[in-house]
Amino acid sequence: MATTSDRPPARPVTLTEERYRSIRELSEQLVAPLSDADATLQSMPDASPAKWHLAHTTWFFETFVLRDNCPGYRLFNESWPFLFNSYYEAEGPRHARPMRGMLSRPSLKDVLAYRRHVDSHVERVLGRADLAALIELGLNHEQQHQELLLTDLKHALSLNPLKPAYSAPVRRPTTRGSSGWHTCEGGVMRIGHAGEGFAFDNEGPSHEVVVEPFALASGLVTNQEWADFIADGGYRDPSLWLSDGWAWVQASAIDAPLYWREDEAFTLAGMQHREPDAPVTHVSFYEADAFATWAGHRLPTEFEWETAARGHDPAGGVQLDEAAAVHPSGSQSLFGDGWQWTRSAYLPYPRFRPAAGAVGEYNGKFMSGQCVLKGASCATPRGHARATYRNFFPPEKRWQFTGVRLAKDL
Repeated sequence: MATTSDRPPARPVTLTEERYRSIRELSEQLVAPLSDADATLQSMPDASPAKWHLAHTTWFFETFVLRDNCPGYRLFNESWPFLFNSYYEAEGPRHARPMRGMLSRPSLKDVLAYRRHVDSHVERVLGRADLAALIELGLNHEQQHQELLLTDLKHALSLNPLKPAYSAPVRRPTTRGSSGWHTCEGGVMRIGHAGEGFAFDNEGPSHEVVVEPFALASGLVTNQEWADFIADGGYRDPSLWLSDGWAWVQASAIDAPLYWREDEAFTLAGMQHREPDAPVTHVSFYEADAFATWAGHRLPTEFEWETAARGHDPAGGVQLDEAAAVHPSGSQSLFGDGWQWTRSAYLPYPRFRPAAGAVGEYNGKFMSGQCVLKGASCATPRGHARATYRNFFPPEKRWQFTGVRLAKDL
């Protein structure tokens, strides 16, 4: 029998292994408070069950890293790619998105076993230079789904008459953002990702744009400011609204941000008193634009926002650090609390080309009918955001932590 001294020394864990394990573990920590029933809920077609997020991010690694690059690898279950492919047409037929909540099986326990199986194989190839970029894409993809898991779960729990909590609230003091402005003289600015470090393909190529002199508000719009907008008849005045936005307000009977109930709001910690100085979130682009008009200002362009964000720490503000009932509480940072709507359409940058193969479907095919959001939210994993990041959603969507930062011309 070998003694301790006879055993070879343990191989040190590399930074890549540590990063891979920490991101994958956070996803599982996020579902730790959930029952199998909780993890199977799907409240609307835009949302997905928590266990589907766990399985889909694992399918990504199994498909694009292991199946395509590791000869001899056998799928954990031959039927599961049909269940857990999202929108990759090149990967063939898939289970209908609105029906993901019908997947009572496989169970949450089965999905966690799937993750362990795939992780054991991926960790064997983390040192391969030819797979580094693909694995990094998979990790950033998983971080996006961590945020979606929380926002999708919040929407599902909000429909329960008991208004149950996901977990205990995170107690942070409310910090009202500064009432000042970040000013910029304008000029020819270089926009988009360039140089070292990870970025999604839609963040480039880097290119020049002309930016006129502008100012960006130092603080996000607060709950109290939004309540003033409501009290002043903001949801009843068509002169404040874009035509599509007014039609949406009328057809959907919208009169407040999502989750507001009198002086309370539903949160991941259940119904909570609404803090007046905390940033408002869960508003649509249409609402954000109407508020900006009411306030005598406007929304920034994505190029203005990126210009103003230079020199600001993208890991600042209220962002996701651990599995908890995250909630915006305010900070002095341009990042965190809530994604910020811009007036920019989500379109390709000059010379943009999607990546070859199925992963090229990740961003490019959605460049129609969507608006760009900048910054990060309280549910964005800290370290995931950067100034060039381009989040995007259709203008009427508001189940994400979406907020408002005003701009003005100089």
